[in-house]
Amino acid sequence: MEAFDESRILNDLKQATRKRSAFERLVKHFSEPLYWQIRKMVLSHDDANDVLQNAFIKIWTNIDQFRGDSKLSTWMYRIAINETYTFLNKERARNQASFTDLEDRMVLSLQSDPYFSGDETELKLQKAILSLPDKQRLVFTMKYYEDMKYEDMSEILGTSVGALKASYFHAVRKVEAYMTMEESF
Repeated sequence: MEAFDESRILNDLKQATRKRSAFERLVKHFSEPLYWQIRKMVLSHDDANDVLQNAFIKIWTNIDQFRGDSKLSTWMYRIAINETYTFLNKERARNQASFTDLEDRMVLSLQSDPYFSGDETELKLQKAILSLPDKQRLVFTMKYYEDMKYEDMSEILGTSVGALKASYFHAVRKVEAYMTMEESF
């Protein structure tokens, strides 16, 4: 299997005859990590696939505007995260629901998702993560599930490392409190 070479991909994306195949390599390389980043925020497999598809459409339509100020992967993560936020905001508006109502709907969706293989503890963890504000949830999932470095998160999210560490610290405290509260019932 051919190794991923970002500079070569970028070069190929600029050439009309190679653009489509370069983008296909990009999709093949980034589909799984972007999918899981999105999935940790929206929980549903079908919703994650929809958001991922929208993200790749946006990447394809805007690839010519990529200036190279950051790594291509960073730019793609930003787009995927923005598409995730757009999806969550549309869902909140569509349901005319509070965050708690959306949280409940997402948990029910997760429980009925044939791709969710977690046990009761994993379901409690997902409920705890859903109780976090979007930004804290994003930082928590990037650090906890992907073990992403704060420096990489900083580049993707445009937030200082110190703020990200504080956000993760507060998220962990909230998740721990939620899990302890759930266990006491």
